[in-house]
Amino acid sequence: MSTYKPIGGRILTPTFIFFSIIVAISIYFMAQRFIYGMGSVANINGGFPWGIWVVYDVIIGTGLACGGYALAFTVYVFNKGKYHPLVRPALLASLFGYALGGFGAIFDMGRWWQFYNIMLPWNWNFNSVMLEVGLCVSLYIIVLIIEFSPVFLEKIGAQGLIKVLDKVLFFFIALGVLLPTMHQSSLGSMLIIMGYKIDPLWQVMQFQPLLAVLTALIMGYSIVIFEASFSKASFGGPNETPLLAVLGKVAVGLMFAFLAIRFVVLGVQGKLGLIFAGDFSSLMFLIETALFIIPALIIALPSQRQNPSKLLIAAVSMLFAGALYRFNAFLFTYDPGPGYSYFPSVSEIMVTLGVISIEILAYLVIVKTMPVFHRGEHA
Repeated sequence: MSTYKPIGGRILTPTFIFFSIIVAISIYFMAQRFIYGMGSVANINGGFPWGIWVVYDVIIGTGLACGGYALAFTVYVFNKGKYHPLVRPALLASLFGYALGGFGAIFDMGRWWQFYNIMLPWNWNFNSVMLEVGLCVSLYIIVLIIEFSPVFLEKIGAQGLIKVLDKVLFFFIALGVLLPTMHQSSLGSMLIIMGYKIDPLWQVMQFQPLLAVLTALIMGYSIVIFEASFSKASFGGPNETPLLAVLGKVAVGLMFAFLAIRFVVLGVQGKLGLIFAGDFSSLMFLIETALFIIPALIIALPSQRQNPSKLLIAAVSMLFAGALYRFNAFLFTYDPGPGYSYFPSVSEIMVTLGVISIEILAYLVIVKTMPVFHRGEHA
């Protein structure tokens, strides 16, 4: 008998209706984009070819969706089986995050109806970092569907298929570790390619891929803590703080590694003085660094990290820190040269909120109707 089960409850709640309204509004702007073209809804231009859709949905959204990636390391690589009850919720969040990130990328394609070309080998440019990002994200979405499929198979009672899948699942788990590592590091490589357009405080050249992977893992562990804490508050269940506190310590350890590498490289490059230049870039750098340090102050004390509220604050702070790091590098401090400026239009913001709302609605439906949460977690 499965140790997982649906949490049950009504689907049509005030929360569900609220996010449904946002989706309905966003569909209007989505339709405008696909019917009348990108220029009818987006403020992107030659200097800022990437707007909030790509930066949030792909660059930040995939980082926020790295809970499954982080737990794959914890459970399957480091053999910490006690965290296995957290895997299914993390996989579900990762699946939605990556799938909607890929969907969001389609909005930013001029000829969006030709998106399938990325799967045709004769169209590949093997010198392109963006090709690796696109392929890895596309393949990882397929891998996540396969990894999460036992939930659906349990729902329909296909035990035979589950047994068959169990025999080959190790292969997809391995891919589930490899593919995010490849494409997250490639996001860092893209910053290298952009060269002088990236602000000096975020341009650390050959260390960009490593920093990108570290921030993905930090955000991955943090989203697991956030999701588990939020689920407990919303749906009930036993206190998992001892497990989550250890994940918080791991995330903070990775965060210290991130900060150490970044500050050492900036020091070697002679850029530390820019931190106190008093301009917009230095302000954003200080805010970002503070958001990284706050969790360390909380989790360093055993009494604090065993407090569910404080642990949740630490996780949220690390999520904001990782997201702000990517926003700063790819958008906020990006300098395309004179004559260009960008601020997202209302349409772009509504489409982004719509994509997020679709993810929330689908998540609520699935956890209430399918065996996602461990039986010991939810009564």
